[in-house]
Amino acid sequence: MRIPNNIALIFVGTLMYTTPLLFAALGGVISELSGVMNIALEGIMTVGAFTGASVSYFTNSAFVGFLAAGFAGALLILLHAVACVTFRADQTISGTAINFLGGGISILLTKKLFNGSALSASAPKLPSAFPKFVSNRLKGTDLEAINAISIATLFAFLLVFFLWFFMYRTKWGLRILATGEHPAAVDSLGGSVFKIRYFCVLCSGFLAALGGAFMSISVTSSFSPVTICGQGFIALGALIFGKWTPQGAMFSCLLFGFARECTTMLGGQNGFVSQALLEMLPYVLTIAVLILFVGRSLAPKAVGVPYTKDLR
Repeated sequence: MRIPNNIALIFVGTLMYTTPLLFAALGGVISELSGVMNIALEGIMTVGAFTGASVSYFTNSAFVGFLAAGFAGALLILLHAVACVTFRADQTISGTAINFLGGGISILLTKKLFNGSALSASAPKLPSAFPKFVSNRLKGTDLEAINAISIATLFAFLLVFFLWFFMYRTKWGLRILATGEHPAAVDSLGGSVFKIRYFCVLCSGFLAALGGAFMSISVTSSFSPVTICGQGFIALGALIFGKWTPQGAMFSCLLFGFARECTTMLGGQNGFVSQALLEMLPYVLTIAVLILFVGRSLAPKAVGVPYTKDLR
């Protein structure tokens, strides 16, 4: 196999593993910039993976399944918003509960819908990001592998630039940033801290679920209890490593996606490294990154702190 083709395969694989992490990390960024900690990314991704695969199968449309997953994630994360924003519950405990709830519901409904099996039926995949005339030109060349890049991957990276512009160049985005830093100041100027936080948490659930749906629709083509296995926590590490910025989260997810692709490439060579050790690489890298860089990342001042008008 020639080197250019190897490079193309690594590039495509990196983007494939980066995409679900990026959707989830961007969702976490939105929520935490508004002041609501969201460690429920794992559970939301699981629900998104189940919904995406199931709806895609029954409707025979990957697009319908992809969007349905987003709304399912928003619906589930609404519980987190009600608990943490309205009733001022501990955000860590609420997020942990959502993680367990998301996994349990997904497995239960999968068995109900697919005759007792914990594995869903094969779902249609999202189409390529390239139009047909481009794909046809790439066929038979060393770059043919990039035809496998999903349109959802393109959307995820465009979303990074949209969120950067929205957060740092519009009054609405700056209001969200202010809510995560000084919610009392936003309240005193007539803004609704509760509405802003509800909106951001729901967006967080929607995006994280899209990441889960991408895993079940475009990576594995079905849902199983191990479709989402730590990706939500890696995404959480990525947003911290990325200093709670969309562009930082993107570069962090690319790093973790590349690490995951390395495990696939090396593991497929039947070489000198144990497959079990290779599978540990992304998680070990996450821990190492957090140990080395978490002290240099400053979270929004009000993240994790419930807000009431009496606490000005």
